[in-house]
Amino acid sequence: MELSAKMITIDCAEPRELADWWAGVLGVEVAQDFGEFVVLAAQPLVLGFQRVPEEKVGKNRIHVDFASPDRKGDVDRLVKMGATTVGEHTAPGLAWTTLQDPAGNEFCVSG
Repeated sequence: MELSAKMITIDCAEPRELADWWAGVLGVEVAQDFGEFVVLAAQPLVLGFQRVPEEKVGKNRIHVDFASPDRKGDVDRLVKMGATTVGEHTAPGLAWTTLQDPAGNEFCVSG
């Protein structure tokens, strides 16, 4: 058997609202809207947004990492769009910012 990654799905209360936010962040359009499940085809990444009844509690166990040649500029843009900065991190040869989207889901932007 051979597995291949197809999509990352994010649980949320309002799939269309969160998908629209991410579409603005990534400069893409909503590819499919099934009401309870909305898909963005931000190639090569496909993101799904799935309605769940429970609220998010605690830190995400899985999150998306994005790379940017202008990390500071993109982090500033994301914060202006409604993201929240969680922390700045460095390791030898690597720097990244952890943020939360408007629904509280963590993601990172590295330089």
